Amino acid sequence: MTKLGFQLYCARNFPPLADVLKKVAQAGYTEVEGYGGIYANLDELSLKTLKGDLDANGLTMPTGHFGIDLLEKEPEQALLIARTLGVEAIYCPHLLADQRPTDAAGWFAFGQRLQNVGKRYWDAGYTFGWHNHDFEFKTLSDGSTPQEQLLAGGPDLAWEADIAWVIRGGADPFAWIESYAKRITAVHVKDIAPAGENADEDGWADVGHGTVPWKDLMAALKKTSAKHYVLEHDNPKDLDRLLTRSIASFKTY
Repeated sequence: MTKLGFQLYCARNFPPLADVLKKVAQAGYTEVEGYGGIYANLDELSLKTLKGDLDANGLTMPTGHFGIDLLEKEPEQALLIARTLGVEAIYCPHLLADQRPTDAAGWFAFGQRLQNVGKRYWDAGYTFGWHNHDFEFKTLSDGSTPQEQLLAGGPDLAWEADIAWVIRGGADPFAWIESYAKRITAVHVKDIAPAGENADEDGWADVGHGTVPWKDLMAALKKTSAKHYVLEHDNPKDLDRLLTRSIASFKTY
């Protein structure tokens, strides 16, 4: 059966992390995905302590989000984090609005930039790639999208496909899954609430309790290169509810 991991960013408003890890494990998860907020500035001793907390709860961290500044300006720190925590796949997760290109050539160049950044991590044995939001699927003036330009500029980049953001970007997730099946190495599993609902959770829903057709999507995704499926909800009100309901739904897919 395909395992569901948990993106720790979802629990940023429910500290302390030690308690979050216990809840995640108790709900039946064995994998978590890290993000910069919990490890970007830790020294080696603190990273080893975090690894000990993961081990104590029977958790591994096969995937992690690493910001572009960390990846480019502090590669030794990024590698220390990945090595110490047991990360296998490194994904650059976002680009701030004021840093985003505005045309096809700019996005192609950004893909080239990521390709150059990735060389250091590929050489060290890691999967390296990009995690999307919605802005990558907004049509540019030439009719293309930032996502296709980015992936063309970085031909060796893996893709952690955040399916719900693809949908929010106005794109067809099935078409993207089919076209880029070999590039998809991880998937964010999240759900979108029906229109007008869950406004206090930014319109997101627990997996299986929204509008995203996850059963059909999983059938398509199982034909890709995806190794890791990671639960995410950007702003949950109730962490226990999110953890338990989402994994119960996922087990039916």
